[in-house]
Amino acid sequence: MKILVDGDACPVKENISEVSARYKIKVIIFISTAHWTVNREDVEYITVDSNYQEVDMKIVNQVKSGDIVITNDYGLASLVLAKRASAISFDGRVFTRDKIDYLLAKRHLAAKLRRQGSYISKQSKYSKEDREKFEVNLIELITQLG
Repeated sequence: MKILVDGDACPVKENISEVSARYKIKVIIFISTAHWTVNREDVEYITVDSNYQEVDMKIVNQVKSGDIVITNDYGLASLVLAKRASAISFDGRVFTRDKIDYLLAKRHLAAKLRRQGSYISKQSKYSKEDREKFEVNLIELITQLG
């Protein structure tokens, strides 16, 4: 098992590093050249071009059954689940096969409404509770898979 991270906008890199060290799990963070990050010695970084979906495709090509992918991207989560790996969002939502179609349809509808100018999404700030929920659910997922 390894943890692969969609790292461009990931607010929980520290939490991932701490949990992975505790459970002795390899972490690979994928970032595009358009994003800067502070490298940590205990984490492998893979930098890819800043082309559209480049990070996602690199993750899909490297993920194996039993791995955990950390992402907020429903499309990437869907591809990961199809490869019999697990996916969890930055706020701790564990993506499941029975809910991913609903999430993709919801994303499609929201994009369609935005293009029509009739939908305005307000993204809430990332909270301490989100961070705590993420860490608890990541540990639970590791325990289930371990």
